[in-house]
Amino acid sequence: MKTITVNVSKTYEITIGAGILNEAGAIVRKAAGGQSAAIVADDNVSALYGRRLADSLAQNGYRVTQYVFPHGESSKNAETFLSIINYLAEEKLSRKDVAVALGGGVVGDLAGFAAACYMRGIRFVQIPTTLLAAVDSSVGGKTAVNLAAGKNLAGAFYQPDAVICDISLLSTLPGEAFKDGCAEVIKYGVIADRALFESLRTPVHTQLEDVIARCVEIKRGIVTEDEFEGGARKLLNFGHTVGHAIELLSEYKISHGQAVAAGMAIVTRAAVRMGMCEADCLRDVLQMLRRYELPENTPYEAGRLAGACLSDKKREGDGLTMIFPVEIGKCVLKKIPVSELEAVIRMGLEEFS
Repeated sequence: MKTITVNVSKTYEITIGAGILNEAGAIVRKAAGGQSAAIVADDNVSALYGRRLADSLAQNGYRVTQYVFPHGESSKNAETFLSIINYLAEEKLSRKDVAVALGGGVVGDLAGFAAACYMRGIRFVQIPTTLLAAVDSSVGGKTAVNLAAGKNLAGAFYQPDAVICDISLLSTLPGEAFKDGCAEVIKYGVIADRALFESLRTPVHTQLEDVIARCVEIKRGIVTEDEFEGGARKLLNFGHTVGHAIELLSEYKISHGQAVAAGMAIVTRAAVRMGMCEADCLRDVLQMLRRYELPENTPYEAGRLAGACLSDKKREGDGLTMIFPVEIGKCVLKKIPVSELEAVIRMGLEEFS
């Protein structure tokens, strides 16, 4: 078992290990206190793990309630968000009580945003059940819902009181969902750690605890330096600007991890053509994406992608900051004028012969 401490506007611990869901109640009690605990989960995860978590919380003195919503990105909307808040009010949770997100990124984002807004903020714990949430979305305090105009356009920075990552829960993940998480793991290697990237030549599932811990350490370092995404934290968006555009154009039929994988490949091809990195960097990125059976392109053309990118929350006036690799383990931020965005994406869509 590994414990990683995050010191930002709130100090909290991330506990990573196998079989620790049964200890969740004790961890939540120590980190968050309170009398009532509201579990927020989707229907798939609730059926698998909701009772075990509820029992652990009850054994540690909590009055336990559970809000369950339909699984999938389509639930990550304002209606579900308001429904969760109304549920917390109906259950009479106080400001000192705790919301517990049990699930992947959709659950964590929804429950976190609800916890941030209900009574102007109640205690909040993340229990990720997907690889993607374990290495990325459960850490760092970003919470949000999607709007019709784009992904994550309404949200708040709201740090959890604890993150509990039981790696044994990942065993029930469908193969495609596990691959989504692998895309985020590859991202961390490209932006910050060549050794991590090289380690991925050994399958992720054989080294889960170490890989998750290393990704969390990288994210902790970046978030500690830049909690509210004024600079360095933007590095975490490698592949995400184009990826979010792909998700939006597909009406979220293409998953986050699949879209980000394609986004990373597109941006790296553009970086080579812009003279920002060598061709061997692109070769390594594409080989790693293929190793994990992740996409390296998209059928959407440059104009549509550029238009969708302009709805991204990271747009800044007449430009948009994109993240380009210089080499494996190092990326840089570059502001792309709106007038040049389509051309940059077009360079990234064109395959090398």
